[in-house]
Amino acid sequence: MAEQAEKVARPLVVIPAYNEAATIQGIVRKVREADFDVLVVDDGSADLTGRLALEAGAELLRNPVNQGKGAAIRCAVERALEEHRDPVIFIDADGQHRPEDLPAFMETYGRTGADLIIGTRMGNPRGMPLIRLAANTLSSIMISLLAGTRVTDSQSGYRLVSRRLLSSLKPTKTGGFELESEMIIDSVRDGFTYAEIPIDCIYGNERSHYRPLRDSSRFLRLALRKALQLASKKK
Repeated sequence: MAEQAEKVARPLVVIPAYNEAATIQGIVRKVREADFDVLVVDDGSADLTGRLALEAGAELLRNPVNQGKGAAIRCAVERALEEHRDPVIFIDADGQHRPEDLPAFMETYGRTGADLIIGTRMGNPRGMPLIRLAANTLSSIMISLLAGTRVTDSQSGYRLVSRRLLSSLKPTKTGGFELESEMIIDSVRDGFTYAEIPIDCIYGNERSHYRPLRDSSRFLRLALRKALQLASKKK
């Protein structure tokens, strides 16, 4: 029974991935070396992302066509709840996040019990492309206002989510990066606890799937919708 309880409580690292054959094996192996189970959600990749993830020791889920990061996250949440995982840590597949930071997330979770812990790059944003820095700063200000708490890096995909929060996430059709912003707003507004930890971010030759015009417009629509929801609640 004790052995079964230990298995139930085991954390899970989730890597949403789309055409990340160049980096996925190295990330999976580093996560495995840190003694974490790994789930890769291959979001309709046209390359060998899924096969290489399996070879490196990851569990794999595949979307037959690309549906966006938000859809990949929703798939992972369903699997994590089925497997009674706690907590779940999301890490990007493009090599910008260091798996070596995973123990810091777990230490903070054990010490604070925070339901949502974001890895913030804004303590040392050196190397972040200027357009990304500007977009992140503006979106973080807006998310802070909508959530009612200070958020320094709303676009960070490196985050820990407790099972308590996972099981309470509202159903949504959000398919892109804006799901990560929506998660912050809804969780804080619903009374879940929030924390941040500093992380380094590695910028090299990786190709970001973030598209400034498309994803900024989606974010603005999300912010407007959330602002209207908050305004209606105050009436």
